[in-house]
Amino acid sequence: MILIAIAGGLYACNWEPKTSNEGLVETISSDSLQAKRDNAQRLPDSLLKDNLTVDSFRKDQTKNNDTLALIPSRNINTKNVDPNKLVNFAQSLVGTPYLYGSTNPNKGFDCSGFITYVFNHFGIPVPRSSIDFTGVGKEILVANARRGDIILFTGTNPKERFVGHMGIVVSNSDSLRFIHSSSGKANGVTITPLNKYYLGRFVKTIRVFPQNDK
Repeated sequence: MILIAIAGGLYACNWEPKTSNEGLVETISSDSLQAKRDNAQRLPDSLLKDNLTVDSFRKDQTKNNDTLALIPSRNINTKNVDPNKLVNFAQSLVGTPYLYGSTNPNKGFDCSGFITYVFNHFGIPVPRSSIDFTGVGKEILVANARRGDIILFTGTNPKERFVGHMGIVVSNSDSLRFIHSSSGKANGVTITPLNKYYLGRFVKTIRVFPQNDK
């Protein structure tokens, strides 16, 4: 990671490894958050509440689309959003092509760009990079995963064991199935079973919707 000191705060621009299928992630210190908001496009009032002390708008690299990105933290405020509705919306995007670094549905998505776009549709900010989901939410057993839970994988390099890919659990009856934006054969948003290939890359499943505990 390259750290660049800037007056009023510390910024870190982090390009994820090529195998992680990610885009540019910008992090800022909490001390410089207000200054950044004053100098950047202001967030809608409806999104400047709760405990979002380190949120920011970033510009999508492909088409200047505003993306609400949450600097990595343990919790994601999913508000009262129904995870079933979120998954239904995600499924409506099946077939959208893969595009590295993008959260733009008119162009395509990378894996975390897809997650970002789906959650942003419901006003929920999430980390922009899959690796930043490593410490997010509550880890759960695969057998207990439900619709709306998140599943994390390594990137495509088998020698690298950090998180580099992710998806949203769609179903988990006879077997777990997840929706994601794949740079592989599907080359876009698709629904995939947790097969032998993905089991080899599996890191963990996490719960971000508290209502899935009920």
